[in-house]
Amino acid sequence: MSDNAVDQGKRTWLIATSCAGAVGGVATAVPFVSSFAPSERAKAAGAPVEVDISALKAGEKMTVEWRGKPVWVVRRTPEQLASLKSLDGQLADPQSERTAYPIPEYAKNEYRSIKPEVLVVVGVCTHLGCSPSDKFAAGPQPSLPDDWKGGFLCPCHGSTFDMSARVFKNKPAPDNLEVPPHMYLSDAKLLIGEDKKA
Repeated sequence: MSDNAVDQGKRTWLIATSCAGAVGGVATAVPFVSSFAPSERAKAAGAPVEVDISALKAGEKMTVEWRGKPVWVVRRTPEQLASLKSLDGQLADPQSERTAYPIPEYAKNEYRSIKPEVLVVVGVCTHLGCSPSDKFAAGPQPSLPDDWKGGFLCPCHGSTFDMSARVFKNKPAPDNLEVPPHMYLSDAKLLIGEDKKA
């Protein structure tokens, strides 16, 4: 046997083991590298949510989940809308100027919404994260003032919010409820989590 035949065998063996090592390295690296990519669940958690509000009647609320938080969509009655202006003196921040989170420009009004009749807010109290209860009926009720016009009551520490989710003065909650970015795709469809057309 010549020296050339031996060298060829070594070369073939070296190439074969190098290829097998490279394939093994890629097979190991692909799952490792792909583990850095966000999961489908994680992508969906931050993705915008499309909501059909066509069946939502005046005085009703629906809840959807966005980024793991409850988002309330409330269709307010004409009476609820009419009572908002009269409450400014009782509210801690009627114009939503002092917030710990960014507020969209379209929510810097007494309605805190794009369309006056539809309120879209994150249903988490700004005090310690409890979820306030609906107290839409006007008039005296337990834990509420006798001149109650409707809104929300946080059962944990008694913070009260009006029908625009603005917090009343001298309550534990430091801020109004958060208004998430949102936009209308049509009169009956809302997109929560995004407010700019692509």
